[in-house]
Amino acid sequence: MALTTSAADRLEIGGAVLESRLIHGTGRFPSDAVLRECLEAARPTMITLAIRRLALEGGRNELEAIDLSGYTLLPNTAGATTVDQAVRLARLARAASLSDLIKVEVIGDERTLLPDPAATLEATRRLVDDGFTVLPYCSDDVVLALRLEEAGAAAVMPGAAPIGTTLGIQNPLNLQLIIERVSVPVIVDAGLGVPSEAARCLEWGAAAVLVNTAIARAQNPPEMARAFAEAVAAGRRAHLAGRASISLEAVASSPRPGMVGS
Repeated sequence: MALTTSAADRLEIGGAVLESRLIHGTGRFPSDAVLRECLEAARPTMITLAIRRLALEGGRNELEAIDLSGYTLLPNTAGATTVDQAVRLARLARAASLSDLIKVEVIGDERTLLPDPAATLEATRRLVDDGFTVLPYCSDDVVLALRLEEAGAAAVMPGAAPIGTTLGIQNPLNLQLIIERVSVPVIVDAGLGVPSEAARCLEWGAAAVLVNTAIARAQNPPEMARAFAEAVAAGRRAHLAGRASISLEAVASSPRPGMVGS
């Protein structure tokens, strides 16, 4: 059964309404069959896919065996290393009628695959001016997140750790500061390793998480997909419930008056 939020708490980005706050990746899965099982287990509303994998200019479409019609698509510019490449990929996606939503990725370092902050900001500005709903992937830089919001980003997507590492949350302070400081949705992207980390992000107030490698490379990908969906739902529920205040002194959970022998 799908783990969905109430109608009053659904996430809306650029006209797309997300009932599930788990955005599911589609890369590096062992097979199309395994990817289908994961999508069935997690029941995401939105999935992300690399534009270059769709072979929009000819060649083999790597996702041709997957029925994409039941999902909100978030095309991404993975593989781009310059502003012009990212803009061109986004326009290809639009020309193919995929979506006006675009996840901007402009990689600045081949070894760490960390995003280029200046190029990401410029690509965001150009694509916003071009009418796209832009969700830029960025590092956990608080000031950059603020600049991306000012440039018109519909959401910001800071990474928890370098792409594909599954190292988990490396800088919790910066992620929490980004969530606190920007007014657009914060979607934690890249590097999450286990469902409890996704739950923490949602507990802090992140709008959603994007998970790919932690599911694709799990020993049992469909079960891990289900676990991430459950963790995201639990984390969001906990955020809305509001955690108990922290006390520096022990406080008994049962009152002393009326106890036997008192």
